[in-house]
Amino acid sequence: MAETDYATLEDKTPGDRTVMHVLYGLHTLAPFTAWTLAIIAVIVNYVKRTDEADPLYARHHSYMIRTFWWALLWLVVTSPLYLLFVLPGFIATVIIGCWYLYRYLRGWLRFNDNQLP
Repeated sequence: MAETDYATLEDKTPGDRTVMHVLYGLHTLAPFTAWTLAIIAVIVNYVKRTDEADPLYARHHSYMIRTFWWALLWLVVTSPLYLLFVLPGFIATVIIGCWYLYRYLRGWLRFNDNQLP
């Protein structure tokens, strides 16, 4: 994998890094808050991505947005499983939640190491 050019990170402020860490934190806590924090975080991701010139930050915003929409799609697709019986729907939701957490924790660790997602 290509490493990030650190010269492009020099114009970023500590506040910009803090915003990214907060967004990853909101997304990571979202499954435990009935996904309300994810909705807030994805809105902020869209707003911040439009103003982003740094490719590292822009890619991480896109990564978070893409993960959110894929998780939502799979939650909607598997929701009919609840009609059969509660257990299959619950199992599908748990699997999607684990995948969601894995993606955000992986992205967060890669952002912390200044790597692309």
